[in-house]
Amino acid sequence: MSSLIMIIVTCALINNVVLNQFLGICSFLGVSKQMKASASLGMAVIFVLTVASAVASLLYDFVLKPFDLDYMKTIVFILVIAALVQIVEMFLKKTSPGMYKALGIYLPLITTNCAVLGVALTNVQVEYNFIQSVFAGFGTAVGYTIAIVLLAGIRARIDESAIPKPLRGAPVVLLAAALMSIAFMGFGGLS
Repeated sequence: MSSLIMIIVTCALINNVVLNQFLGICSFLGVSKQMKASASLGMAVIFVLTVASAVASLLYDFVLKPFDLDYMKTIVFILVIAALVQIVEMFLKKTSPGMYKALGIYLPLITTNCAVLGVALTNVQVEYNFIQSVFAGFGTAVGYTIAIVLLAGIRARIDESAIPKPLRGAPVVLLAAALMSIAFMGFGGLS
């Protein structure tokens, strides 16, 4: 059990998918303008990434690997992710139209979010079993959610601050993200 908790901590904090591996930057920077949208996207990513990790692990272990179709893993994983995102999108459209509108284009972008595909491929590469893959997917998604919610909070403070004109907008957001990345490097001592 402790090794599974360590997988979550490692994926969420030490090897944070956004701040350490620099995957998923598009939605990280695009959606982090509003706290509610950031948290909602984070929850959607938690669902998609956890389930995608589970399904990808099963497909790899029981279909791709036994039938020597390893070369098909990227395409298969993308199809799994796309299907899961469609399910989330339909669910949000029915249950929370406001949230669906707030997320806008970024919800379908989960399909092309390289963080989601990166985790599925990494799980296969490091030869995680099914349980480890699920925990790695969950931990990575929690790390993504932590990063995007933190940046949304920072951006809310930035919007209230007097920022020199040349730094307003994207430059100050990128500086904030860089400082967050440096701060997350401090978690490296946990491993």
